[in-house]
Amino acid sequence: MPDIICLLFAVLAGTVQGIAEWLPISSTGHLILLESLFEGRLDPTVMTAGFKETFDVVVQFGSIMAIAALYFGRLNPFAVSKSKKERRETQRLWWKILIASLPAGIVGILFDDKLSGTVFRDPQVRYVVAAALFLYGVLFIVIERKNKNRIYAINDPEGIGFKTALGVGAFQILALIPGTSRSGSTVIGSMLLGVSRKAAAEFSFFLAIPVMFGASVLKIAKFIGAAEGGIASAFNSAQLVVLATGTAVSFLVSLAAVKFLVGFVRRHSFEGFGWYRIALGLVVVVYFAVIK
Repeated sequence: MPDIICLLFAVLAGTVQGIAEWLPISSTGHLILLESLFEGRLDPTVMTAGFKETFDVVVQFGSIMAIAALYFGRLNPFAVSKSKKERRETQRLWWKILIASLPAGIVGILFDDKLSGTVFRDPQVRYVVAAALFLYGVLFIVIERKNKNRIYAINDPEGIGFKTALGVGAFQILALIPGTSRSGSTVIGSMLLGVSRKAAAEFSFFLAIPVMFGASVLKIAKFIGAAEGGIASAFNSAQLVVLATGTAVSFLVSLAAVKFLVGFVRRHSFEGFGWYRIALGLVVVVYFAVIK
């Protein structure tokens, strides 16, 4: 069994993942601060460098399962409760999701080593994160104020065309820069392409399924491949408990976060998240340049 500090870290990391993955506020920025608070306190036999990098990615699987649970009926193209036309529309939606996943998926596979979690923990990258938090915060404020009375042409994910889906996918590439936020990039891209807030948020949820599932499988495969004894010796029992805890917490928190965001964007704009990102960017700079 892992010690209480490792379990506490898993719970907090799962909570951060479950909230920040879906809200456009950057999970990376929050995790950098969280990891700094636990620096030197985690059991090195459990939180090895390789396992930590794997944990950061695999804990996202809990978030994916939350989306699958919340939107199963809507995303199931074989549901008997749907008409033939509705099943075809769901199949078309999946094709759009897959097409939108291609740009970031290709770049992620080609540059996986250079985009690894260990690279993002470089002290200098913390300021890249802060800059991205600040820049995207400003973008959210500017876009929302400019489009305050705009009537969007697309009001549900099913109404997104293939060309628009590919455009949103291109914006998702920007999420590979730490601090930008995957949901932030896709939401901004969607809104610039004429998609309403609610539709942009939901399409961002759906788009996470193939992207995050693929990243989790790739990271697990690399971690197991690096283990001398293969899958049997890849994870010790304490690591499995930490991984399961973080994933379970991520799942539960994601359920609440997704429901909150869908309800929030029906009544409010994303401007508040813009101001939050700016404040967090300043906190990151002050913490590492002055306090740390």
